[in-house]
Amino acid sequence: MPWIPLTPIEKMAETDYDVLIVGSGAGGGAALWRLIEQSKNKGMRIGMIEAGDLLLPTHAHNLPTFDQTRFTQFIDSPHYAEQIGNLWPDYPGARIFRALGGRTLHWYLMCPRLLPEEIKSWPISYQELVPYYLTAEQIMNVTDAYAKGSALQEKLLHRLRFGGFPDATDLPMAVDLDVTRYGQLHSNVFFSSIIFMAYALNMKPFDLAVNTRAVQVLTEKGRAAGVKVVTSDGKTSTIRAKTVILSASTFETPRILLNSHIPGEAIGRYLVNQPTVIAAAKINRNQFPEVLGNAAIMVPSAADRKYMFFTLGTDPLDYWWYHYKERKLLDELRLGFFGLATLEPRFENHVSLDPIRRDSFGVPLLKVQFSYSSQDKTVIRELTASIRRAAAAMGLDFYENPSLLPPGLDNHEAGTCRMGNDPATSATNQYGQIHGVPGLYAADNSVLLLTGAANPTLTTVALAIRTADYILSQYHE
Repeated sequence: MPWIPLTPIEKMAETDYDVLIVGSGAGGGAALWRLIEQSKNKGMRIGMIEAGDLLLPTHAHNLPTFDQTRFTQFIDSPHYAEQIGNLWPDYPGARIFRALGGRTLHWYLMCPRLLPEEIKSWPISYQELVPYYLTAEQIMNVTDAYAKGSALQEKLLHRLRFGGFPDATDLPMAVDLDVTRYGQLHSNVFFSSIIFMAYALNMKPFDLAVNTRAVQVLTEKGRAAGVKVVTSDGKTSTIRAKTVILSASTFETPRILLNSHIPGEAIGRYLVNQPTVIAAAKINRNQFPEVLGNAAIMVPSAADRKYMFFTLGTDPLDYWWYHYKERKLLDELRLGFFGLATLEPRFENHVSLDPIRRDSFGVPLLKVQFSYSSQDKTVIRELTASIRRAAAAMGLDFYENPSLLPPGLDNHEAGTCRMGNDPATSATNQYGQIHGVPGLYAADNSVLLLTGAANPTLTTVALAIRTADYILSQYHE
């Protein structure tokens, strides 16, 4: 008996769905939760399929048997994580992670918003996005209190603010800091899409199949009609649905659309990521009081700063830890820097179907063309210099100098089905609907115009909730 109810694919193939969601990560989970929350008293039939298997029932860091080494070994298992960067010379760090919950099973929980000026080029306004940001932050338990008040946090923040970074602040993270009391459990501290599914299950049943990969969107009379799927044992089925939401990832969503011959000049185009600069620094323990705590600090982007960075400590490689593990008093504290830069979206950065190579199900593999522009490289240099200034302001010494990660290792790729008003330069409209194909939507990072430096997950969730609300507004029983 699995830890979440599953539906045989044969039964799903016999059901006509009002909405079928492809993918169970942040976007798919958010759309599922919102659709069910807002349709409890309606007869809406909702299904979800996931290409991967059941892996973890929660975020990996909620499990006390994991330390950083065991966590990394588990998450990097080839059974779940497909290292595809070796096929893409322009994007060597890429990998596809397939499991129920997707990357939210191991993400780093950072949830800053994009700034109003960073979305001026979007087809929606910041004010229109605000209520969805608020809804996403509430359901994901976003808080800046994770490290707030610790001696390490307060002293480093003070040094930053008076050392040239006056807007340095506490990092917002998706963590439930409430305590278990009155019989109400709060054991899933770190958020994952599994929590979206838990909320949904306790409001209204939905059908779920794992090990089921969508390979083609089906249309009838120009609108979505369902998907063709292949299970892990190679069996092919058709699942009918009036509305299809693709939340398969920045790579897989355009791959499905392209393999389905869905028209759209911008599908697969404008691939962006967030160039990521990392560094590791140290400081003597004797500069701080006995009760230390952790640090989770954010220096946000700004109108004149197209990047942001975070400082995490006391150990960047073992930042989350359980009290079951003995922690020795350190003579030296270690902190990590993680900097994200804003990339210039360009038509020539794209994914496309490989005309020769196919996967084991006969679906064409993707090719990736990607490079940094001269403007991108300038922003990366500015970010690197800023991290160096921040370390000096905090009194830290590098033991690993700032370095740029290979493209793909950031896991923040976006834009391949980006929203917009012009079908020539965007794949979806402002609600995530694929231009010209009623009933077909995208709700994952692929929709994002990642025109700011903030981590994409919170914005992806907010937009997925907005897409779900729009679908509900079009629904007629």
